[in-house]
Formats: sequence, structure tokens, C-alpha cells
Amino acid sequence: MKIKLTSIFVHDPIQAFRFYTETLGFISRLYLPQAKLAIVASPEEPNGTGLLLEPNDNPLAKTYQEGLFNAGFPVIVFSTEDIHKEFERLKQNGVVFRSEPTKSDIGIEAVFEDACGNLIQLYQLVP
Repeated sequence: MKIKLTSIFVHDPIQAFRFYTETLGFISRLYLPQAKLAIVASPEEPNGTGLLLEPNDNPLAKTYQEGLFNAGFPVIVFSTEDIHKEFERLKQNGVVFRSEPTKSDIGIEAVFEDACGNLIQLYQLVP
């Protein structure tokens, strides 16, 4: 069994699609703006796990998303081989970071805002 698709709630799937493709560099897996349907994937694994940018139209979804954001909890983790290089690239693209790359017991991590109502953790495993 494999995880093929996961999702995160976003304020606006069209805006989120632009951010995830143009700013972060993900590729489009499926984009139907009239249906508010957007799925992106990593260019490093185009056939890997997709990320559905799901509208938070439901009040429960909106409360969940806002609660995580206000508490400072990342909603998802993206991994990278070189967090310092990725951090600089994303900063140059205008990404707002809540924390700079910081070593932890299990690797190096940084947290950024996705401009769509979420915090994202960027992570590099350090053996």
C-alpha cells in the first residue's frame, strides 16, 4: 500500500496553485480552476504523492486550519537534500519564513508560511 494523494486546506485553491507552482516550484498534476480543483506534485517525483489544495469552505475545515496556524503547527512536512540552499531559493522567491534552518535531534528544519493559511515545515535528514 502507498500514499498516492494527500491534501491540505487552503483559503483559495487558485491562489494556492499559483503559490505552489510559481513560488515553490511544484508541478501541476491536475488543474481545473472552474471546479476549484488543484493537485500539485514535486518535480523530483512527478508520479509520486500528489498534494490536493483543498478549499476550506467547510466551517470545520476553516476552524481546523486557523487553529493549526495560530498555534504554530505545520500542516505538512516537505523534505529536501540541502535545506540551506532551498531556504535561500525560497526566500529569494518571497517566501516568508517563521524560522531559519535549525538543527534538531533528527535533522535540520525550518518553518514557512504558504500564503494560503498554512505553516509548512521544511526538513533535511541529517544522518
